[in-house]
Amino acid sequence: MSKARRAGSVSQQAVIRANDIFRGLPPETVTPLFRRASFQTFERGDTIFRRGDPGTHLCGVVTGSVRMCASSSDGKSLVLNLIGAGQTFGEIAVLDGLARTTDAIANSDCEIWKIARRDLLPLVRTDQALAAKFIDLLCARLRWTSEHLEEVILHGLEARLAHIVVKLATRNPRTGDDPVVDMTQQNVSEMVGMSRERVNKIISVWAALDLVLVRNRMLVLRDTEALMKIAGEQEETDGLHPARGS
Repeated sequence: MSKARRAGSVSQQAVIRANDIFRGLPPETVTPLFRRASFQTFERGDTIFRRGDPGTHLCGVVTGSVRMCASSSDGKSLVLNLIGAGQTFGEIAVLDGLARTTDAIANSDCEIWKIARRDLLPLVRTDQALAAKFIDLLCARLRWTSEHLEEVILHGLEARLAHIVVKLATRNPRTGDDPVVDMTQQNVSEMVGMSRERVNKIISVWAALDLVLVRNRMLVLRDTEALMKIAGEQEETDGLHPARGS
């Protein structure tokens, strides 16, 4: 169950200001915008918005993470991206005024901020620096999508999985700890386009070699360098790396 509140305090406004989209913009430009923002909490599995919904708000993650997903009528799901703390989502429908292109699901208990399209667009149209930041964000999204498509089409299964988990973990590093992917193995399998059973088999081999550690619903990367070497392999094969026991 979600709960919403207005962003009235200075500390709440500071959280939004720290986002890359707004960082560095003059306070007199963005403070009135931040005052009209709202904060909302969600529990793991809650729907934030659905594909086809109107794009009424730009969203940003304060704590936790959000899965961007596509679903089919027969119940199949594909995880397209994982949005972590300090990152923004929902910008496409906000900018073009069309419907949402994906589902946004709370990947964990999370808190997000929301800024209404009607409040944001006038500023985007008049502030060149803000408009340029949205262009950078959209370019980053396109690069992520292109790289993900390349992984699915061109790389072997183990290399594909290694590349995805390293990329996800290093996008949200934890200071002083091993990098973590805060996704279930089911969600990871949906992101790399292979069966959960196949993902479980590969991760079990990695765990036996102390490359990863499965902890609750998280995947902890114990040897990122070794996983990066696996990810760099280009062989088209369904087998596991021979040096890693299969």
